[in-house]
Amino acid sequence: MTAESTPYIWLFLGVFLMGLLLERLWLPILKKRRAGQPILEIGPSWHIAKAGTPTMGGVAFMLAAVLSFLLCLPVFLAARSSEEVRRLSFVLLFAVACGGIGFFDDYCKLRNKRNQGLTAWQKYFLQLVASAVFLALIRGYGGVSTAITLPFSGGEIALGGFYAPLALLFLTGMVNALNLTDGLDGLLAGTAAVMGIFFILYGGAVRGVGVLILGAALSFLPYNAHPAKVFMGDTGSLFLGALVAGGGLISAAPMTTLLAGGIYVVEAASVILQVGFFKLSGGKRLLRMAPLHHHFEKCGWSERMIVLLFTVAATAFAVLAYLGG
Repeated sequence: MTAESTPYIWLFLGVFLMGLLLERLWLPILKKRRAGQPILEIGPSWHIAKAGTPTMGGVAFMLAAVLSFLLCLPVFLAARSSEEVRRLSFVLLFAVACGGIGFFDDYCKLRNKRNQGLTAWQKYFLQLVASAVFLALIRGYGGVSTAITLPFSGGEIALGGFYAPLALLFLTGMVNALNLTDGLDGLLAGTAAVMGIFFILYGGAVRGVGVLILGAALSFLPYNAHPAKVFMGDTGSLFLGALVAGGGLISAAPMTTLLAGGIYVVEAASVILQVGFFKLSGGKRLLRMAPLHHHFEKCGWSERMIVLLFTVAATAFAVLAYLGG
């Protein structure tokens, strides 16, 4: 164990072990309060069997990440630069803000007993506000410039005045892309673990973000693997999405992050294409159902097979991004 790796190892162990414990304590509370996930009627008919599965499981690993980071903060301050610690703090703060938005959305769904909490525009506006605050923090106090690195070429491009609007689009887009991917048992947790490993290997200021993602995802997988005992809800998916998006900006590598998270880009693109095709064609569908993982379900693929396929694809995207980074 080197001095450089010590804070990351302690942070991972803290998030992972505390996440396992807190989820175990949180699950009976969710069951007692009957915090069961409402299921969309337009979804695959076999998902009806999942109705009543507790949701908001993301609360446990979000809390584990915050507590572990606070406990490890003295170690980080002693071993890493103050700028790196600030950047990691800002990303975690952004993730907690987005997780809080997701928590409120989950709460509204449970209160209303239907799969509709906040409206899409309400969620997006709140995410936009959180993203704007995060952007102001990393630009003002995190030492992040308007230049971004390009994959494969190794070059940089200074975005100047275009940086802020493009950064906001990247942040909100990536957060929602991970939210859309959370539709099958173990799908988001499994692919997020791959993303966490990519960030750790990518190194630099983003390594701590990768540790947070990996620890959170692995602590949740035992409870969320098929058949899921609990869903992470928007609380968890928006929290993980913000970690991924925030990591992409503080590393000045949003393009590389988009490539590494290609499976999320594909999922989001499938929804956009489905909606656009539906409107332009007068009601026809490009896919049997969007996001893409539901299309494969409608084609008769099992959940386990789809999750395996998507995790392999996520790994391939991450390897490609690493080679090009």
